Amino acid sequence: MSVRRRPSTSPEAPISRIYEVRNAETLRDLCGPHHRHLQLLETRLKDFGLRAESQGGGILLVGVAEGVSIAEAVLAELERRLRTGADITDMDVDGALEAAQTPAQSFGTFRGLKKPVTPQTRGQSRYIDLLANSDNAMIFGVGPAGTGKTFLAVAAGVSELLTGVRQRLIVTRPAVEAGEKLGFLPGTLEEKVDPYMLPIWDSLRELMGQEQMERRMARGEIEVAPLAFMRGRTLKNAFVIVDEAQNTTIPQMKMVLTRLGRDSRMVITGDPGQVDLPGHQPSGMKHALQILADIEGVNVHTLTAADVVRHGLVSRIIDAYAAAGEG
Repeated sequence: MSVRRRPSTSPEAPISRIYEVRNAETLRDLCGPHHRHLQLLETRLKDFGLRAESQGGGILLVGVAEGVSIAEAVLAELERRLRTGADITDMDVDGALEAAQTPAQSFGTFRGLKKPVTPQTRGQSRYIDLLANSDNAMIFGVGPAGTGKTFLAVAAGVSELLTGVRQRLIVTRPAVEAGEKLGFLPGTLEEKVDPYMLPIWDSLRELMGQEQMERRMARGEIEVAPLAFMRGRTLKNAFVIVDEAQNTTIPQMKMVLTRLGRDSRMVITGDPGQVDLPGHQPSGMKHALQILADIEGVNVHTLTAADVVRHGLVSRIIDAYAAAGEG
């Protein structure tokens, strides 16, 4: 996590301001356990000489004017999140810092969700802009694990389903571990599919609730199925998500891309650096990104380790593997 530093030709005199917080519980949560959040702000904004201290009815901010302003914007965003009932983590602080560096930046919104979805990085903000624009019929969301590429795509699809923009939400992914030969597995179709679709079920529950999800599934408005079940179909008036697309073969990718029907949108998500296809088969996603790069109407957005919103260590691990030439 880095903070942009404005070039300066001469030292700036520090200023001090109080960020007022009238509620004692809110002040405690803003500061974090043992003032961890304030310490994190000081570390991230050390180039501005920032000092942040809890003082009764607020937080004293001391440092270069720009650093103080950034810190105020971060605290305001964290306070807003607290009002929604969310807990604050170190990742939230880092996300608010990213947003505070581009305060005029706007982002698209998803309506009708059980919980609000907001970007935690600038890369996520641009991704949400693409997803929220219903004119974008095909979007490739590319990036490592933890960047929110699938969750945000599901949020966009759920929003369009709940607000009546689309009639169906279809999520599919290749069941590489089973070689797509699900017929050889015991149990019903749902029982065969569940292990591969668990992350999708979790996202749907979080965004629309268990009851709403089950009701929509019973009516056929939500379908979560392996890629093999897309063959021979035309997907009309649907929001289609192809997840873990790096594990499609070239024929599979061509098949699913050409399923797109009238009044439908498709989001293809995956990490080309994590291909699990057996026998060193070429990735259909990698191939599609190469041959569709200049096709009008195809949008590609790449998220990076800087957009990882899991534990802060994850982005450093991703960078280490990339530097070693392993993904």
